[in-house]
Amino acid sequence: MGNKDWKAKAKDLKKKLDKLKKQAAKAAESAVETVVPVVQAATETLAAKVKAPNPVSPLAPAAFPDLPVIGGVEFAAAAAGVRYKGRTDVMLVRLAPGTAVAGAFTRSSTRAACVLDCEAKLTAKASDEGAAILVNSGNANAFTGAAGQASVDALTAAVGARLGLPAARVFTSSTGVIGEPLPHDRIAAALDGLAAGLAADGIAGAARAIMTTDTFPKGAGAEVAGDGGPIRIAGIAKGSGMIAPDMATMLVYIFTDAKISAALLQKLVSRQVDDTFNCITVDSDTSTSDALIVAATGHSPAAEIRDLRSKVARDFEAALRGVMMDLAHQVVKDGEGATKFVEIRVTGAADATDAHRVAMAIANSPLVKTAIAGEDANWGRIVAAVGKSGARADRDRLSIRFGDITVAENGWRAPDYSETDTSAYMKRQELVIGVDLGLGTASRTVWTCDLTHRYIDINADYRS
Repeated sequence: MGNKDWKAKAKDLKKKLDKLKKQAAKAAESAVETVVPVVQAATETLAAKVKAPNPVSPLAPAAFPDLPVIGGVEFAAAAAGVRYKGRTDVMLVRLAPGTAVAGAFTRSSTRAACVLDCEAKLTAKASDEGAAILVNSGNANAFTGAAGQASVDALTAAVGARLGLPAARVFTSSTGVIGEPLPHDRIAAALDGLAAGLAADGIAGAARAIMTTDTFPKGAGAEVAGDGGPIRIAGIAKGSGMIAPDMATMLVYIFTDAKISAALLQKLVSRQVDDTFNCITVDSDTSTSDALIVAATGHSPAAEIRDLRSKVARDFEAALRGVMMDLAHQVVKDGEGATKFVEIRVTGAADATDAHRVAMAIANSPLVKTAIAGEDANWGRIVAAVGKSGARADRDRLSIRFGDITVAENGWRAPDYSETDTSAYMKRQELVIGVDLGLGTASRTVWTCDLTHRYIDINADYRS
């Protein structure tokens, strides 16, 4: 083949190559036009699956309260990435030497490793050493077998090493998803920053760090006059769903500068827990992780409380009860999807047990709670709840009131019952339902909320 022939062939091949390049470019352009919308659609789908923050409960207080600073207590909070990146999910509390610690915990037979650990530590001999509380949200460290206790041991040892405390004086709590190993290494990695950030005025940040489905941080405080100076109390809590005795899906931490022994403090806590945290319910479900820890640092200038019959002791107990009640009510007001806060008052029961049974049967009835959500004055559902409670009841002695309105009495609808007035009452955000059994003198008051579709929305995708 001559030189001219080679040149002609090369020119022909170049034309074919240019043609192929143009075809490839068009194909690539077409592919981009096809793929980009698909990618955009997939991105939009994924974005839609990202959880939006729960809207703040309409029953929430206007703002987090201005709580008294408690001498001998320091707080810090951090984002450890326990479950979600960038979310504040760990709090650390350092308590001064001499702090007395008391508590109450869930009675669930499947309680978490951290609960079992705290229970054991509180039954041990009282100590004058300092103490610490470490709490994480996002993972309950419950139903995790031996790994759960291993995580507790690792974290209590790590906190103790950083704060110069024995592990026996480090109390931990975990709240969140059940059945998944706690990534305690992430929490341990945040301890240096937490220890460096401890501050006496950090309680508000600590309250936010322990939230899960809560829509607002919960705090309450009080001050009473002691012998020689004021005694201050400040407490925080988390809780929104899985709320029912004993105690609720609730974490509560209360701090006081009172001088009082651990034994006397425990008596006060035990006396008040039943009428406060064990009298609330959102959904009748008891958690694996509930904990109430009360710490008294002894930093008040007031004299030590030694006699629970003294005026100062009675005043202090009343103030402590007030803080516990306030926090308990806030938990109900933040019930998942709640729009109404409901007080159930049962009187005239044959005994205290029956009074409690009736009150909780009404408070936990899905039919009662959905009627309240729909602002339906369906008092027949109250009658049904009383009947199913198992308590002694007599149809012809029973009376029911919605607020000041008597809707039923003597086994029948009240003669002057007004559907219009009762329906108008049901539109209020805070309701009182009264039931008198007419059989005795025992009574019980419990607090609950309505049941809306939002409760289903929150719990249907809790783990996603």
